[in-house]
Formats: sequence, C-alpha cells, structure tokens
Amino acid sequence: MSLIVAENIQKYYQVGEIRVTALKGVSFEIEPSSFVSFVGPSGSGKTTLLNLIGCLDKPTDGKLTVADTDVLHLDRKQSASFRGSNIGFIFQDFNLIPVLTVYENIEYPLLMVQSVPASERNKRVNTLLDAVGMTDQKDKYPDQISGGQKQRVAVARALVTNPKLVLADEPTANLDHKTAYMVIDLMKKMRDEFNTTFLFSTHDQKIVGEAEIIFTLEDGELKGKDVTGGKGNG
Repeated sequence: MSLIVAENIQKYYQVGEIRVTALKGVSFEIEPSSFVSFVGPSGSGKTTLLNLIGCLDKPTDGKLTVADTDVLHLDRKQSASFRGSNIGFIFQDFNLIPVLTVYENIEYPLLMVQSVPASERNKRVNTLLDAVGMTDQKDKYPDQISGGQKQRVAVARALVTNPKLVLADEPTANLDHKTAYMVIDLMKKMRDEFNTTFLFSTHDQKIVGEAEIIFTLEDGELKGKDVTGGKGNG
C-alpha cells in the first residue's frame, strides 16, 4: 500500500490578473519507508509539491492521498490535526526556537499537537537525543551549537511525534558539504531505525545521489524518476 499517491496534481496561483502555473499534471506514488528526493532548479515546483504533501496548501485540481487520507478535502483544522499526527518537518534555516534548549526544542511538538504524558515525552526526547548524538548538548541553546548540530536537533524534533512521513525542504542548503552528507546519513539512519519515509528537496547535485529514489521536476512538470539505491558519492 503506497504512503503517498498523487494523481494529475495541478497547482495555480493568481497574481493580480496573471495565473502562475506551479505544477502541471504531476502523478507519482511513494511507498512507506522510502528515502526520496525531489530535484530541479529554483521555480521547478519542488517546494510547492512538498507543501501540498504536507497539507500546508491544497492542489487546484487532481487527487492527493497521504497515509490513506484524501487530504484535498480536509479543512484547516483537520489539516492541522493530520499534520500533527502524521508529518514531521525539517527546514533549511532550522527553525529552532532561540529561547528553548535543545531538549525543549525537541519536546515542543509534543506539547503543541499531542497530549503526551510528561514521562512519555521525556522518554521520546531522550531516545532521539541519543539517536542523533546530541545528549551531551541537550541543555544548550540554539546559538550555542553549530549549524550541523542545529539540523540534528531539527531531525530529532521532526521525529518526536512518531510521524509516518518527514518532509525536508532543502535541508542541507545552509551547511557545508561535509556536514550536509552527515545530515543526509543521519536522516537515512533515522529512516532505518524508525521506518519513517523521508522526502527532501534539493538542487545540490552531490546530495541528490544520496536519495534512493529521485523525482526530477522542471517548470512544474515531473520529468523523470530514477531509482539509485542511494549510492551517492558521499
């Protein structure tokens, strides 16, 4: 059973009197526990597609099913609830809360979207701190750790709600190549450990090859699918 099924997805934006086409008839399926990259130049539709899958926006036309849910017909409240239960997000600028510690940043989604007892929160956070190698940094604040460490915290935060799917929009854009490979390897490790599907967008050709499945977008159209097995150059 596919985790994500997109059928003829169209997305238009109205800018004044001009209609801007972001996606043109995009169709694909993604299986559970996949490690997938959407690649293409700026403006190709990568971020738009991730936003649709993440229920942050809706297609203009077509059908989109995520985790057996027809997300096209969810209202705003239902979309928020669905995201909280099924989807984690990793951002290129980390989006950590500066006044919270590493531990508190990872714990934050549990406080916001799920009623999880304190003992369970503590267990989940400590498990993920250990998994991403940040236990010894848990009491530090974001401005006291490196960019690579911030992204490790972001990966842990994305996983703390036990999502079926993690979406990462250019997750290595603000990292040097060595650190970028480390973050991608960490994401693969977390996929293997937690059976979570990872979808990430990138225009970095060196990082692209680390994905096991690559969807290429150009001018809002899906131009190809490559199955690589994740044997990149890292």
